[in-house]
Amino acid sequence: MQIEHWHPGDDGPLNEVAMRHKLERRGYQVSRYVYSPGMFFPAHDHAEDKIDAVLSGRFRITMQGQEVVLEAGDLVIVPKHVIHTAEVVGDEPVVSLDAVRSA
Repeated sequence: MQIEHWHPGDDGPLNEVAMRHKLERRGYQVSRYVYSPGMFFPAHDHAEDKIDAVLSGRFRITMQGQEVVLEAGDLVIVPKHVIHTAEVVGDEPVVSLDAVRSA
């Protein structure tokens, strides 16, 4: 599983605008979502390459036999057609930027 972390020294302060620009520069279209505590996405895949980036909260991703909990500033690369699950961990909502590879 490919995870990346926000680096304030290189990326500047973590905020929604900065993370959105980072993803858009990579050629992704970005949407913002807020997921409530307890929200669970069962096994699924996508027809396009994606990145899930977390701005706040804790988001567990399980993919290809690996599990990771993403926190503020973390992002995961989700290749197209790779089965994965996701769920909000803890009592805080997850604010996420969902990035889809632009055509």
